[in-house]
Parts: sequence; C-alpha cells; structure tokens
Amino acid sequence: MNDKAVHANPSKNRTPRHRAREFALQGLYQWLLNNEPAKTVVNNIRAAHGFDKADGDFFAALLYGTIEQSVALREDFAPLVDRGIGELSPIEHAVLLLGAYELKNHPEIPYRVVINEAVELTKSFGGIDGHKYVNGVLDKLAPKLRADEVAADKKR
Repeated sequence: MNDKAVHANPSKNRTPRHRAREFALQGLYQWLLNNEPAKTVVNNIRAAHGFDKADGDFFAALLYGTIEQSVALREDFAPLVDRGIGELSPIEHAVLLLGAYELKNHPEIPYRVVINEAVELTKSFGGIDGHKYVNGVLDKLAPKLRADEVAADKKR
C-alpha cells in the first residue's frame, strides 16, 4: 500500500512539517481518548507508516509541548468556543490544542500559517464543517496570543 492510499487527502503535497502536524494530531487524538502517557503515544506514532517522511523533532516538540501545556491552552481558547470543551469532537479538540500551542510557543511561524495548517488538518481528519469552527476559534485566539503580529498584519 502506498502513502497516498493511507492519507485522508492524498492530492496534497505535504511537507515534513505538515506531516509532523498530522502525526501530532493523531498522537493528541490517541492521548485524548486513551489518556496514555505522552512517551507511550510518541512511541506508537513513531512506529506508524510514513513517519519517516515527517520532521520527527518538530513532531516531538509539538506533541510533548501540547500535552504538557494542555490545561493552559484550554484556558486560552475555552472563552472562544460556544460549548464546553468536553462537547468538542476529539479532532476539533486536538486541532485547537495544537493550533493554540503553535500560536503561543512558535512565534517564528506566522499566525496565518498556524491557522491555515489547523484548518487543513481539520479538513483532512475532521467532520464536514469542523474546519470552519476551528478557523473561527483560532482567528479569535490569534490577536490574544500574537497581538503585535496581528495588528501589524491588519495595517498592511
């Protein structure tokens, strides 16, 4: 079976960083559902088909960082969601955690790239309109976590 056959959106040209985000999303999904230790999740994901094409260091930083900061990240986006965190689909929950983590901890990645990546992940793995929801929440979160960058972007 080739790599395109196992991906939800095979027509996309996926970079190693995008693949790292895909695997981090899968790891967060596993962590949310099974509440396994981060190290167990990382080991399971590293053994997955196609992981060798991902940026392994970025994957590990995303997964460990997001899990470690999950309580604070939820606090950041909870006021922006229209339902309780427990009512989010596991994919939306995981993507929001991942997007919030990148917005908060990776200022070298433009906020628009973070939001776009989160939207693409949700389109590939989430429900029909989940990407619209994720986009709306992260679009409201970006000015709170990246006020200067968002303000400068709006001036252009």
